[in-house]
Amino acid sequence: MGLELYLDLLSQPCRAVYIFAKKNGIPFELRTVDLLKGQHLSDAFAQVNPLKKVPALKDGDFILTESVAILLYLTRKYKVPDHWYPQDLQARARVDEYLAWQHTTLRRNCLRALWHKAMFPVFLGEPVSPEMLAATLAELDMTLKILEDKFLQKKAFLSGPHISLADLVAITELMHPVGAGCQVFEGRPNLAAWRQRVEAAVGKILFQEAHEVILKVKDTPPADPIIKQKLMPGVLAMIQ
Repeated sequence: MGLELYLDLLSQPCRAVYIFAKKNGIPFELRTVDLLKGQHLSDAFAQVNPLKKVPALKDGDFILTESVAILLYLTRKYKVPDHWYPQDLQARARVDEYLAWQHTTLRRNCLRALWHKAMFPVFLGEPVSPEMLAATLAELDMTLKILEDKFLQKKAFLSGPHISLADLVAITELMHPVGAGCQVFEGRPNLAAWRQRVEAAVGKILFQEAHEVILKVKDTPPADPIIKQKLMPGVLAMIQ
């Protein structure tokens, strides 16, 4: 059996893995795990990833979880252009720096924005107070300022003149609040221009394909009560 990727393109790290594999012509079998139906919580998927999270990679008998680990595995196994994860020590360190920073900052705040602005009221039928939503969006705004001022600065991409894994991970995160209706690039011309460069480097068709689900997330039908009960503990833990 060849490479298998267990993904749901609703998930931002799944989108990063999907885009990277597609862009670099890496052959794989897509194993869709529908998060909103709770398929990641099934006993069958637990055989692949006991943590019951996506993405997951299966390469023969080898199983790997965690999106950054999967992206690095793919860069090392396949002959991909150097700019994704440069051999140059300091250029690679810049990519590593961003990947280490984003887990508890941009990822958390983009995820909270999606759920507080769209998924709680639309999918779960749970109201979110204006105060909580305002606090969530304020946190996101502060994180976006750090992304722009510290990491992007005046460069073309986060780690230098060429797109890298850092940009791919960042843009897939930012499309979460975009899908929820947040104007994250409005009033941020530097960040908006970066987005256009990333989209062009990835390819507009692939970019739109990967983000089709998240850009229609506000049209998600309400959750079945049984599914809602099953999902709620994990959702609350995820967005804390």
